[in-house]
Amino acid sequence: MQIWGITHRGAVRQQNQDAYATQKMEDGRIIALVCDGMGGARAGNVASAMAVDLFMKRFMEQEKESNDQERMQSAAALANQEIFRRATTEEECTGMGTTLVAALVGKEEALILNEGDSRAYHISQAGIVLVTRDHSLVEDMVERGELTREEARNHPHKNLITRALGAEPILLTDCFRQPLKQGEYLLLCSDGLSNVVTEQEILYEVIHGGEDETCCQRLLDIAMHRGAPDNVTAVLIQG
Repeated sequence: MQIWGITHRGAVRQQNQDAYATQKMEDGRIIALVCDGMGGARAGNVASAMAVDLFMKRFMEQEKESNDQERMQSAAALANQEIFRRATTEEECTGMGTTLVAALVGKEEALILNEGDSRAYHISQAGIVLVTRDHSLVEDMVERGELTREEARNHPHKNLITRALGAEPILLTDCFRQPLKQGEYLLLCSDGLSNVVTEQEILYEVIHGGEDETCCQRLLDIAMHRGAPDNVTAVLIQG
């Protein structure tokens, strides 16, 4: 298995409030996560950095935990608890929060945790599939039949999320199990990528666009060419 990642503040924002981390574990599996912070000029950056650091530290400390899902949920819960505490006790951090999409990737399966609208895509020669479900206002409207997918991409409230780390004292993450065969891919990304680069474009770049190690840069280049109004983060894992 191989892994590559990139993050950039984009073409408009003055600060990068995205954060990510990747690590290959002793047993050969890969743990990775992407977080997209929110809540003001400083606080969003704090929230995403806290989430990444606390999640990875807690996850690696529980190395002998046999239940992978509980291990990931415990790590996310700790991050949520600390972000919520600072958001409710420190004036400069009021209202801060962050999305989180994390993946534990083994030889046959990826276990994915999601909170907010950062995404995980499964990509193979057969196509691209969105594994996670956005916790967002427009996603709820799509599910109710009030918006089409294309209308949702251009909706003025597309960035309003309904769940985030730090928003509530108790975290309710979604968990997905995605089969991942050798040679297939998992892409984790913030909405700064998925809002401006289409799924078909992502599929092309991953499968046909060039070398795997330059894929994240190519995706960033497309976003930048289109004005990149938000921070852009992408992590690509090859099974």
